[in-house]
Amino acid sequence: MHLPPTQLSPPIVLTFAASDPSGGAGIQADLMTLSSMGCHALSVITALTVQDTIGIDSVLAIDADCVEDQARTLLEDMPVDVFKIGLLGSIENIAVIAGILSDYPDIPLVFDPVLASGRGDELADDDMIAALRELLLPQTTILTPNSLEARRLAGDGDQDDDDDEGEILPLDECARRLITFGCEYALLTGTHENTPLVVNDLYNRDGLVRSDSWERLPGSYHGSGCTLASALAASLAHRLAISEAVREAQEYTWQTLAAGFRPGMGQFIPDRFFWARQAKESRDD
Repeated sequence: MHLPPTQLSPPIVLTFAASDPSGGAGIQADLMTLSSMGCHALSVITALTVQDTIGIDSVLAIDADCVEDQARTLLEDMPVDVFKIGLLGSIENIAVIAGILSDYPDIPLVFDPVLASGRGDELADDDMIAALRELLLPQTTILTPNSLEARRLAGDGDQDDDDDEGEILPLDECARRLITFGCEYALLTGTHENTPLVVNDLYNRDGLVRSDSWERLPGSYHGSGCTLASALAASLAHRLAISEAVREAQEYTWQTLAAGFRPGMGQFIPDRFFWARQAKESRDD
């Protein structure tokens, strides 16, 4: 007897992201991470970029109608277990993706708010950030900003990422604001903080849910945030609870960074198939 396709297929994750021709971040990072973690990855391209391991030279947003056509065609054909979104490229794309997601309120959404490149190239202006807050955060199951992104997203107009006294906004206050904007959970990552260990904190409406500390590895990595968010999407697609999925995704991401490589003149790239290389090395010994 032939089983229905949904019983034969692995969990399916649909990712909305920009193409990164270097293979370090963006849709390429998502596809590799999701595949490495046993999921079938569907992809909607939101923008084309000219970039390498050093930085981004230009971004060309895909027309919003094309973005919608890509997604609607896939969603009419296959059942999706989790959505993941990264760089969206334009306000029009933010709006159309928000509309698509609103038609599937029961599917978890992992939102990686890509606001700048690792070099600091700006990828979202104030209007786009406002649209992200208004249209996507209320639909987000778990938000995964680094500390810089968290402070920008949590800013409120003239204050930006500062509090009332002009001090840098504490991350727990950032998390409180982000939850107030509508996301269910916020995982704030501490790579950019001046701490001996990298501390990643998960919050929900009740406050701190869990805190995990990781060895701070030397070097700078291209695509670590994409890897973490996609690993989290994969873990949720495998039906792990939020707290367990967060731990699993961090463990996987740290392993990819520890096994990272530097193929060009810029940042290191996470090795999303570190386990395959380790297996090969064991066979060769």
